[in-house]
Amino acid sequence: MRDRDIYAKTVAGRDEIATRARKLPSTLRALLLVVDGQRDAAELLRLGAGLHAPDDGLAQLRDKGLIALRDEVAAAGGSGDAAPADAAAIAPSERFRTMSALMSEAVKAHLGLRGFMMQLKIERCGNAEELAVLLPELRAALAKSRGDAVAGAWLAAVQASAGAEPVPG
Repeated sequence: MRDRDIYAKTVAGRDEIATRARKLPSTLRALLLVVDGQRDAAELLRLGAGLHAPDDGLAQLRDKGLIALRDEVAAAGGSGDAAPADAAAIAPSERFRTMSALMSEAVKAHLGLRGFMMQLKIERCGNAEELAVLLPELRAALAKSRGDAVAGAWLAAVQASAGAEPVPG
């Protein structure tokens, strides 16, 4: 695996996001969520470290057939996961699902029982805009629990994957 390699979700990877059939550990699932066919392996590993994904997380996802090199995915007839150029190009329902999944995974992985009320707030949200309002509060909770570096990496992953508006802090 080279730092410049660009990975995308395979059909199996997109299916895993939708169904959770393989019951991946939350940190590995969070890493799968940020694989978008745009970031290179070095950036994904940096984001993965902030999400507490295993050091070999990309290799594990590749070995399970959930990700592959972007060119291989495209050659196999997949979309290559190419991310839209801007947030407006992401379908609102997809943005909501992605943000909700990333936020819930962060609560589960980093806050545990202390995140119960935050999880209830996330579940009450009906659209991506309502979730975006919670981002500063969740980022603050993550910073308090795991430090600014983890909170910052997590927020960057959410903003990049879901096209969320930048949050100060």
